[in-house]
Amino acid sequence: MTATSPTTPIVDMRSRPAFLHAFFGGKPNTPEYEVVRWLNRRVGAKDVDHFSRAGDTKGVLAEMDDAAINVAVMVARSVPGVRVSNDDLAEVSAVAPDRLAAIASVDPIELGREAAVEEAKRAITELGMKGLNIDAGFYATPLKADDYRLMPLYELCEQLGVPAFVMSGPTTPDLTFNDPYAVDHVAKTFPKLPIVCCHGFYPQVREIVTVAFRNENVYVSPDMYTFLPGASLYIEAANSFMADQFLFGSSYPFRPMKQGVQDFGKLGLTKEAYEKATYKNASKLLGLNLEVKESKLVDA
Repeated sequence: MTATSPTTPIVDMRSRPAFLHAFFGGKPNTPEYEVVRWLNRRVGAKDVDHFSRAGDTKGVLAEMDDAAINVAVMVARSVPGVRVSNDDLAEVSAVAPDRLAAIASVDPIELGREAAVEEAKRAITELGMKGLNIDAGFYATPLKADDYRLMPLYELCEQLGVPAFVMSGPTTPDLTFNDPYAVDHVAKTFPKLPIVCCHGFYPQVREIVTVAFRNENVYVSPDMYTFLPGASLYIEAANSFMADQFLFGSSYPFRPMKQGVQDFGKLGLTKEAYEKATYKNASKLLGLNLEVKESKLVDA
């Protein structure tokens, strides 16, 4: 007897192929490689060498298949020590454009505000990137998310109708710049701009949840920090008012894709909140047009 069962898609909102840069573990026997293994241990990865399996784009797609991930959103970096050009990232995305979504990155401290805006515009309008990554606290001159030097970039994103991805979290070189309240200012200044808070400003969980409560254009994506102590408030909020603002991310290569999907399913999200977090919110945010598919089940 054969029956069908609905299969829901999964969008991974934070994924970077290791081969993009040594920072992501692309070069074995280097200090950077060991840092990736160290961070995997710190966030609960069961296989700290998992990222070494995918040496090219084909390998990344195979990892996605094994984890049942339909689309991986590649959020690279442009900060001192980690430069991934938008052209290089677009080239990776072009291998499987329906499955690999690229997010542009610029460094307004290195380029200056005008050049940064021009590069962001080029990456989005010419290279087809889905949004813009802002590493506020990680530039040579660390910034809070609402620094005046970043405002033209947010304005551009709002004009082009793409989300801004704001980097945050406990690896910020100076933790005073891991300030979720700065996002409140940005959200109020640009009320039509979707703002994705990568790493969910962990460990400032209560604060970013409060900011999301006040601003429906703020999206919380804690990715690998979803599973750390104190993170249960993300889930409580996602089962309540934050259902339309919560996003799944594996944070690959700093945590395994498949384990991320499996662990996410055990967090206690309602069926509705889980589906919104794993694909509905992301599909709407990035214009992915994902649909539930029917899969065949054979009943012996």
